[in-house]
Amino acid sequence: MRDEDAESHYAFQREAMVREQIENRGIRHVALLAALRSVPRHRFVPPSARARAYADSPLEIGYGQTVSQPYIVALMLESILSGPLHRVLEIGTGSGYQTAILALLADEVYTLERIEALAACAADVLRDIGCTNVRWQVGDGSAGWPSAAPFDAIVVSAAGPRVPRPLMEQLSESGRLVMPVGDRYAQELFLIERTAGRWSERALGGCVFVPLIGSEGWPE
Repeated sequence: MRDEDAESHYAFQREAMVREQIENRGIRHVALLAALRSVPRHRFVPPSARARAYADSPLEIGYGQTVSQPYIVALMLESILSGPLHRVLEIGTGSGYQTAILALLADEVYTLERIEALAACAADVLRDIGCTNVRWQVGDGSAGWPSAAPFDAIVVSAAGPRVPRPLMEQLSESGRLVMPVGDRYAQELFLIERTAGRWSERALGGCVFVPLIGSEGWPE
């Protein structure tokens, strides 16, 4: 298949993904839907998985990690879009797919990944598709990025036994944090909101994520 034919094929699949998997499940945020239609998800999965890049499921990306199901990415990101996103922190860069979407929704994106090889691969693809407002770091995501705080939103793409206190404290006033919380095998997705120095939480539904490894998460 010629390159232009392949890109046209992927664009068709991407439109179907947004319409059937995301809009049909109630996601309505206009800018988010536009970003999902724009970001080439197939660029963020291994070549062996590209035929399933727009499938309604998570995909393995190596090192025991996955790129989340498109709907779950959309659900998490829509939950943080109730206010301006000047500065966002992402915990768990993974393949960089969600990072690329955030880069279209926020002024600045800070992303942390503990696996150096994944971070390097994601950085290459993000640069290649023109994401110039992303800063990345390799390290313990459960402790956040205190030198860059506060953040208008924090998106945690790995599951912990609880929401790490350092992440909650790195939220700005009116900041939002979304994270899966539970055991290593099943979790509930929670939205945490900070108002006047206090935090409230709301459950968004069940999910299954890879574990959050780190000082404020699970031991390696």
